[in-house]
This record gives sequence, C-alpha cells and structure tokens, in this order.
Amino acid sequence: MIGDLDLAWRVEEACLNAWPSPRQILVEGYLLRAAGGRSKRQNSVNPMRRSGDPEPAIAAARTLYRSLGQRPIFRIPAIAPQMERSLASADFAVADETCTLFHPLDGVSAEPDPSVTVATAPGADWLALRDAVNRADAAAARVFRDTVAALMLPRAFSSATAEGGIGAIAFGVLDRGLLVIESVATPEPLRGRGHARRAVEALLRWSRSQGAQAACLQVVAENTPARALYRGLGFERELYRYHYRVGPEPE
Repeated sequence: MIGDLDLAWRVEEACLNAWPSPRQILVEGYLLRAAGGRSKRQNSVNPMRRSGDPEPAIAAARTLYRSLGQRPIFRIPAIAPQMERSLASADFAVADETCTLFHPLDGVSAEPDPSVTVATAPGADWLALRDAVNRADAAAARVFRDTVAALMLPRAFSSATAEGGIGAIAFGVLDRGLLVIESVATPEPLRGRGHARRAVEALLRWSRSQGAQAACLQVVAENTPARALYRGLGFERELYRYHYRVGPEPE
C-alpha cells in the first residue's frame, strides 16, 4: 500500500528527470527509453502517471528493442504495476528490486565541509573514478557523458577528498524543490571510511542553499551497505519499490 500516492509520483517523475535517456519515445502513456550501455533504467519501458492498458507499449517495446539489438526490459513500480500481469507468465525474469527513499531537509546543516568540492560539471578525475568503480567500458562511459549532457535541470557534482585524491563522488539534480541523489561511488579500498557520507552531505547542503525542501534516491534493496549509509543520512522513509522484468537477449 502506497501511503502518499501524489508524493510517490512526484518523486518518480523527478528520478526520471534526473537520469534522462538521450533516446526515448512515448507510446500511449508509457516511456520507452533506449540509451544503450548497461543501465536498465535508461533502457526500459516506464509507466507514466495515469498510464492505462500496457499492451500497446509492450508490443511496441518488443519490436523496438529487437530492432536496436537490445533485450526488452520493463520497469515496474509498485505505484503502477499493470505491466506485471502481462509479463509474469512470459519469458521475463525479475531483476533488481529497488527502494525509493525520501528525506525532508529541515535539519540539514548549512556549515560547509572544506574537504568536499561541489561543481556544476564533473571534472575529468570525477568521471574517471566513476568509470573505474562501475567498470565502464568505452560505450558505457560515453552513455553516462551523454546523460549528463542531456540534463535540463540544475545539478551539482561532489568530490570528497581523501589521501591526496578523491575518496567518493556523487551528483544531485534539483527538480522543483526536490533533490535527487545519483551515482554515489567510492573506490573499494576506501569504503567504510565515511567518504560517501561526506559527498552526499555536501549535495544536501547545496540543495538547501538552492531552496530544496526534500531529497530522494533509489537504491537496490539487496545493497545493505548503501542502505545503511542512506539511513544514517536521514533517508528513513521508503515510498515505494520497483523491479524489472527482463526479456531474453535478441537472437
């Protein structure tokens, strides 16, 4: 049961805006995205608010993704589960149950942290760290850069320094008073030292200075360390979850 459906949809739309696909089309109330790379969010069918019968979009997606040489992927949020019935009996595996978390920003300190830099664009070292942590090949690295270039909303990229380099990164996008946290990453040897916490806290402070009232993020349910990090930062309210239905690879 979704406690506040309007808030859930507000967050859902902000999360889509914060992680745009450079290629997408609308089919009868469903957003079909095809960025390439490995991101399921950017290469899946997503229901919009008040979307109805999913069958036309499912049929269109099967054809579209096949033409692109991609497997069909359908993202199914609990606030709009209507695709599940059509896909549950088909050859579509369940993947990546994900929690959508929400955090009011009333108590966020305005005191800056001199060990964290915040910029309006990612530097070369920021991008290199993200590529390394995500083991991004050239195609995946290009998709992320195209994603950043496609952003239309105010954004900030944080880097927490550590031992002469970068200990963690994150970026945030501000959508009508709501901050969306994305791409939190820490090199494996530096994990568990609070670097990611500092990187996210800097974005919370930045968003407050820009007038944000709340923040949200989406994290894989099985990612226990990340969920503990976000809980410690105040992301204690879960609004809804989603999962994917992933089709077979194209022949």
